[in-house]
Amino acid sequence: MHDMMKSGMAAMTLLALAACSGDKPVAEANNEAQAPAAASSYFVNEIVPIFRQKCATCHLTGSEAGQMALTPDKAWESLVNVASIEATDKKRVVPGNPDASYLVMKLEGKHLENGGSGARMPFAAPPLPLEEVAKIREWIAKGAEK
Repeated sequence: MHDMMKSGMAAMTLLALAACSGDKPVAEANNEAQAPAAASSYFVNEIVPIFRQKCATCHLTGSEAGQMALTPDKAWESLVNVASIEATDKKRVVPGNPDASYLVMKLEGKHLENGGSGARMPFAAPPLPLEEVAKIREWIAKGAEK
């Protein structure tokens, strides 16, 4: 029985390798499989935890002030290329341009001088640490990828 299990496992491994190889070397196929995960990892690994810990308690469903949900499953859709309701001539996140992004203005307290309204974010809490704002700026500067 043990030898049959070993043979079955070996056959499955060979089939998997054959399926992966196709016209491309296995290493190339593996790199392609990893590319989408690498593209999303900065947002998922660095930005989502900030939103979850510091923002989603108030911006939970999208019906709260600001009309945006900043939970892990909704944050990107609520921010990227979405018009601000406070400063209608501004978008919340302008991919590639953190200085034009209303989110950054709200986090840095520069929203009022740029035609916005309301309080600096996070509301009724200390400002985000500079390193967290820097991560958000970097994410936006790199194109605000999901």
